[in-house]
Amino acid sequence: MATHVFEPEMYYPTHGSHPPVLEIDPGDSVSTSTVDARGGDKHGEFCGVAGNPQTGPFAVRGAEPGDTLVVKIDELWPNRPDGFTGVRIAPNVTDFGYDPAFDDDAAPTAIWSLDLEAGIATLATPRNRLGAIELPLKPMIGCFGVAPERGQAISTATSGTHGGNMDYRGFGKGVTVYFPVFVEGALFSLGDCHATQGDGEIVLNGIETSMDATFTLDLLKGHSISWPRAENDEYIMAAGNTRQLDQALRHATTELVRWMCDGYGLTEREAHLLLGQCIEYDVGSVYDAAGTMVAKVEKSLLAQFN
Repeated sequence: MATHVFEPEMYYPTHGSHPPVLEIDPGDSVSTSTVDARGGDKHGEFCGVAGNPQTGPFAVRGAEPGDTLVVKIDELWPNRPDGFTGVRIAPNVTDFGYDPAFDDDAAPTAIWSLDLEAGIATLATPRNRLGAIELPLKPMIGCFGVAPERGQAISTATSGTHGGNMDYRGFGKGVTVYFPVFVEGALFSLGDCHATQGDGEIVLNGIETSMDATFTLDLLKGHSISWPRAENDEYIMAAGNTRQLDQALRHATTELVRWMCDGYGLTEREAHLLLGQCIEYDVGSVYDAAGTMVAKVEKSLLAQFN
């Protein structure tokens, strides 16, 4: 198993069957960097591509349609001392007719200072009392996934079965994420990282910044899943991505039931009864073209079945 150091020179605003920038073996790791959602690198210079530019894609030898790609997020940390967000909650997550009475003329972009040693973010502009509050950095990957099927190139502004712009705050260091493989090599890419973010990314952005990232790619040969899955020390999780959050919730719930049955040996009746009392839901993106819902259950409960 090797660790590859990759310095990106170009980025894609879509997930698709682009020529791989690097081909690696299952079990290998990659250390690389990402640019922010607008294409700004660690020096604040524009890379030439906007709209969640992706680093990659990285091909895994032996990956074929019907396999599952395993992505372990080993390290993730900002590599510059600033980031940006929007300043207004999206109208689609407030009541119809709600018109906020802002008492300032703030620009449409807020700037945040990042203390990378202390691990905190503070508001730089607009200047108000929020500037005295320190937010802990909780780096996450907003947009990542594999090439979709049928030769599609899908915008990194949205998400689907291939992953994409899910903006789920749980996708950070130490998490392992599983993606269905649709094309040879899987063609994994990542970008749109946030220094921290609330559920839903409701002001259009988490704190957008560039990052250094290390991840490990592996394969589950001949094991097929329908939607992205993930796990950490406490939970197994399934993500559903579609335009309507209620449909995304259905996808996530169904995928979690499937995982409990095919991965943990529960019968469907057992899975239904347990989730009825123990399922937890998190919301990913609600601002973008497709919303994300995550269904999860504690591993400690499933361990009792073993």
